Amino acid sequence: MSNQELIHSDQPVLGIGPAVEEAAAVMIMVHGRGASAQDILGLTTELNAESMTFVAPQAANNTWYPYSFLEPMEKNEPYLSSALGQLTGLVTSMEESGVPAERIILLGFSQGACLATEFAARNARRYGGVCGLSGGLIGPPGTSRDYAGSLDGTPVFLGCSDVDFHIPVERVYETEETMRALGGDVTAQIYPGMGHTINQDEIEHVQRIIDQVLDSSAP
Repeated sequence: MSNQELIHSDQPVLGIGPAVEEAAAVMIMVHGRGASAQDILGLTTELNAESMTFVAPQAANNTWYPYSFLEPMEKNEPYLSSALGQLTGLVTSMEESGVPAERIILLGFSQGACLATEFAARNARRYGGVCGLSGGLIGPPGTSRDYAGSLDGTPVFLGCSDVDFHIPVERVYETEETMRALGGDVTAQIYPGMGHTINQDEIEHVQRIIDQVLDSSAP
């Protein structure tokens, strides 16, 4: 195993809910810079999904990659590739446990939202949903967004403030456009003056995606 793979691979993955093999669906939750898996799992108290399993990987030193997501990607290596590899491993593990991608929702906040949206774009297929809260695709302005594959109607929700110190609103619009070009069913909401946080309207959008996935998985 390379040093790149080792950066985040020895970190724990926390979970809430039924065993994956018994779950109607799974949400992979990706925490932000300086936060933890436990922190992002706290969002589950606002969500109604008893038959869903929530899993949250932990980043080494609470950070998925060291520099801004707007820096050249190579500056954030090998951390970025290791982080994306963690998500690949989790999705593969869920599928091997009997949960298909169309019943897997990817959700992230802040740095975690950047990671979740970038992962979904690079690995475009039909997911249960993609929720990017205060984040966007990774790379400096002008980065090529020539991703392969198709999201094939995956519900995508992007929520962010118009004055977020960390996330330029232009990047949210670029992410919206890219996800739509990949075939995602995209909803983007920009909240005036909100700052870098999660609000109730965003939680309700996430809940609607959960409800869609659970309804579609009902026998």
